[in-house]
Amino acid sequence: MSTLQSGTGEPGLRPTGARLTESHIAEPRAADLPPPPPTEPRGYLFLSQGMKRGRFLVWLRRMHAWMGLWGAAMGLLFGVSGILLNHRTEMKIPLAKQEETRQVLTPPAASLQTPEALEAWLRAEFKLPDAKSRVQKKPAGPVPWGGGQIEQPENWRITLIAPNLNVTSEYWKGDAETHIEQKEANLWATLANFHKGSGMSNVWILLTDTLAGALLILAITGTLLWSRLHGPRLLAAGLVGTTLTALLVLMLNALSLS
Repeated sequence: MSTLQSGTGEPGLRPTGARLTESHIAEPRAADLPPPPPTEPRGYLFLSQGMKRGRFLVWLRRMHAWMGLWGAAMGLLFGVSGILLNHRTEMKIPLAKQEETRQVLTPPAASLQTPEALEAWLRAEFKLPDAKSRVQKKPAGPVPWGGGQIEQPENWRITLIAPNLNVTSEYWKGDAETHIEQKEANLWATLANFHKGSGMSNVWILLTDTLAGALLILAITGTLLWSRLHGPRLLAAGLVGTTLTALLVLMLNALSLS
């Protein structure tokens, strides 16, 4: 009788070692796989490699956010008043108004000695101690009158300017009275005067300078942050270019009409 030999298997079956070899050949190793595509193909266009680190980017985003908050607070005031100023002559918005009154007052004799004394009296009379002032002084001299000449006395014109009130005094040297013109602004006109800085102190001017600086920082940081987006940059560049071109054309057109 013949005996079965060890090591032989059933017909049609392959040894285990052969199966491992084929499995090893069929599945490529991880080192042989191509690298995965980068998840963020676009980086910050205008930043150097050193500035693309996390600390600087966190600072950039925080700066953009805080400047935006400050710009939003001041932008409410300047946005509303800017619209009113844009429509003060064309396509008028009838919100900003001034109420004009005229009267004749008799200051104390001591207040009529010099323009400075009259200005001090006006400040006390109308309770405008911190208002801006403008003083115009015309010397006495001959003026034509009825085919001849007469001697016109010295003339003072003093204007006190505040955001909500303007007071103008006209006085002729030798008179006992002064003619007063008073313009009182409503809320909307006062906001427009805030925008123009009319009658405001140097502190207000410096404060509005901070808003202008915040807008500049927002423009720079916004551009840097935008460069990280994955949108169509060519379209964005075209939009910016078109806007700047339109502004330039409008400015040149306005200058040619003036």
